[in-house]
Amino acid sequence: MSPSILRVRSDDKLPEQADAVIIGGGIVGVSTAYFLAQRGLSVVILEKGYIGGEQSSRNWGWCRQQNRDARELPLSGLSMRLWDEMARDIGRDLGFQRCGLYYASDDPKQLATWEAWGAQHGRPFGVRTRMLDAKEAGNVMRGSNARRWLGGVHSMDDGTADPALAAPGIAEGARAFGATIHQDCAARGLDISNGAISGVFTEKGLVRTGAVVCAGGAWASGFCRRHGISFPQASVRASVLRTPPIEGLAPALATPECTLTRRPDGGYIVAISGKGTLELTPQGLRYAREFMPMFVKRLKAVEIGVGSSFFRGPEALNRWEFDEKSPFEQIRVLDPAPDQRAINYLLDSFKRLYPALPGITVSQAWGAYIDSTPDAVPVISPVDRIQGFVLAAGFSGHGFGLGPGAGQLAASMVTGDAPPVDPTPFRYSRFGDGSKVKVGAI
Repeated sequence: MSPSILRVRSDDKLPEQADAVIIGGGIVGVSTAYFLAQRGLSVVILEKGYIGGEQSSRNWGWCRQQNRDARELPLSGLSMRLWDEMARDIGRDLGFQRCGLYYASDDPKQLATWEAWGAQHGRPFGVRTRMLDAKEAGNVMRGSNARRWLGGVHSMDDGTADPALAAPGIAEGARAFGATIHQDCAARGLDISNGAISGVFTEKGLVRTGAVVCAGGAWASGFCRRHGISFPQASVRASVLRTPPIEGLAPALATPECTLTRRPDGGYIVAISGKGTLELTPQGLRYAREFMPMFVKRLKAVEIGVGSSFFRGPEALNRWEFDEKSPFEQIRVLDPAPDQRAINYLLDSFKRLYPALPGITVSQAWGAYIDSTPDAVPVISPVDRIQGFVLAAGFSGHGFGLGPGAGQLAASMVTGDAPPVDPTPFRYSRFGDGSKVKVGAI
């Protein structure tokens, strides 16, 4: 079952020409469109399903700096500032709040890791974070009598946004600056002339343009492959549940078993950090060597499975012409069924954490595909093979919180303006220039 999300209307007529075309209406795509339209460019957003329908509405809603890979910290700091500004400037509720994030643990090694992160990365980047002692962690975990908490972390400036509101709200902000939104309108491919983009083939016709940003999430690698661009990407299937309203718990909390995030209605999203099912697919087999360091590091967290995605979906063997129905039209919205074993585990974990809470139940459960790169750091980069083509994908479960900053960075690559942060860590070429793969945080 799909999670609830605010739906936006589509514009009636697909423009024949635009300064820039955005492929994908998730948080990164609509943020890119917002910043381009804000600069006065004519922008077209193409979404094969509906705005925010895939991972952008299926995540926890965390907007954090705490515990990030150091390569992402400048981008996360930028994004936190932009969340504030966009919520104010767009004039729509994005559900963003700096409620603070809490982490609690009974593992001394985990506490030492968090403390080292604060000293080595957090404080040098200006992240305000504080270690909690056992008493403070116990207060945060009040009502949880299941164990003796040794300590934790409080990142006081971090927070959450509402996945049901954020991408649609930002899309409407882009429209206010003149962007047009086209849902149920898949991009089938690029029209390329002399090595440069001259247009985008869609199921509703050709849009002439010299600039394209592909923010297609789990579908990005397949789209790139159709044009001879090799983009190593793997999608992990995760499951999430939502509870009815619960009183007295922290607004956003991470524990060894699960994470808890309060929704506007008082219910909680319950999820597992970094855990899921990696389904065997032709694309997965193709990039198995590139992903081997990650598989080894996370062997206990990821299960291997076989499902219909081997034959159908973003990682299957797909081939199509631009004047015929594409794989993007065959599956409008990736809406995998939740893994019932994972849902049962999450519910049991929640009950063990808070045994005194009466009758915890599941209001809703859903599945999602988290698209990852071999080093768990996204690609936000021009692709030299095709002039005018920018790739913004592979966010590895970090895309929602990073969305505004990623969008502003991608927009600067289209306009040629100075980038708001150093783009080097996000360059596409790192997967082919001999750079060593350093697996980041999930």
